[in-house]
Amino acid sequence: MNRERIAWLLSFLLLVVVAFRISPSLAQRDNDYAFVRTLVDIHRQVQHNYVESVDGRKLEDAAIEGMLSELDPFTVYVPPAKREEFDRMLEGTFEGVGIQLNQLDNGRIEVVTPIDGSPAAKAGVMAGDIILKVNGESIEGLRLPEVIKRIKGQAGSQVTLTVRHLDGQEADLTMERQEVVLPTVKGFRRAEDNSWDWYILEKEKIAYMRITQFTPDTFKNVEPVLRRLVGDGMAGLILDLRFNPGGQLDQAVQLVDLFIDHGTIVVTRGRNRPEDRRTASVPGTLPYFPLIVLANEHSASASEIVAGSLKDNGRAVVIGARTYGKGSVQEVIPLDGSTGGELKLTVAYYYLPSGRLVHRKKDAKDWGVEPDIVVPMSDEAQRAILQGRQEQELFRRPTTGPAARETTWPSTRPVDLQLQRAVETMVALTVVNRQRLAEALPATRPATQPVR
Repeated sequence: MNRERIAWLLSFLLLVVVAFRISPSLAQRDNDYAFVRTLVDIHRQVQHNYVESVDGRKLEDAAIEGMLSELDPFTVYVPPAKREEFDRMLEGTFEGVGIQLNQLDNGRIEVVTPIDGSPAAKAGVMAGDIILKVNGESIEGLRLPEVIKRIKGQAGSQVTLTVRHLDGQEADLTMERQEVVLPTVKGFRRAEDNSWDWYILEKEKIAYMRITQFTPDTFKNVEPVLRRLVGDGMAGLILDLRFNPGGQLDQAVQLVDLFIDHGTIVVTRGRNRPEDRRTASVPGTLPYFPLIVLANEHSASASEIVAGSLKDNGRAVVIGARTYGKGSVQEVIPLDGSTGGELKLTVAYYYLPSGRLVHRKKDAKDWGVEPDIVVPMSDEAQRAILQGRQEQELFRRPTTGPAARETTWPSTRPVDLQLQRAVETMVALTVVNRQRLAEALPATRPATQPVR
């Protein structure tokens, strides 16, 4: 066979291979176009011929939502009108004055508590205040959503709240609306100066920290507190991740890395992306102290990564109930089309260092994080915990006590059995740790050096 014939044959085979590679993508493109044409045709028919007039944008949104309904519940379409609100939710921020409100049985609007550092807190709004007017207009007879609507507004604008304090005095408090960052790192209770008290047992130096969500600011608020507690001689830490819905993976990874100096933290795997293995590093690791993580069936996503990774690495004891089982990774993708919306799309799953899949798939038996010590709690007890937390977070004047508040909260509530078990376990762990340190101490010091 001469060279020209061989060259021609090779060229023909190359064209065949290329055609085989291209044709599936062309076929897929044709299918996509056919789908779009059908969708546009239906849209046009409905708009022109349906018995009543319809909103075209609502039809478009419904078509998208219908397609995504075949996927998991965490994949959602965010229309343009809700995009800013959605982005702020992910960042844990909103524009306003920073107060939590409650409507009492008598219709009055009560301040549950101002948010730490918010315009309302700086202006002197306190827990238990009753709001009487907004910008000089009475709110008597209004429902809570309407009152919130009047108080909220664009950052930089001002609003004046007329409030009646618990002592009966009325005051006009003017404040500037700002971007408010929701605090996600909290202690056990408020101290007299309204700062956080981080010790649940002060004499025993047992600290308590609660993380409500993993937002972009969570780790930078956690780290200095823990380093300060370590410097203060903290004997052990109870890290409460109950009712934490998750948040940003990077924040969870940084938190775990603070407690361990080697090993896998978490692995993510997706269909069309390489495996991503996050590992711990030595720099910045805190010195060892006993650690307990509280988790329950409402702990999800990033909070499951923290609890599961610390458990698998042998760094923490997990107490509570099996976690939610939301072990999927979502990416927020800006859409290029005319809608200007966003797509929050599930692209991967989380795997713990042990290889366990966190996500709860249909009919799965192994999912979430199983606690080392199981302490079940009823729905009633869990609701009571959440109500009790609100009381512990209140900003109060030094002369004001809980009994003076006009509130619908119950005066008695079930004991937090999970926290109680965590405290009992931590007391035992700190005793063992002190003994271990005492036994190791002589071996690390010269025999003639006194132990101080």
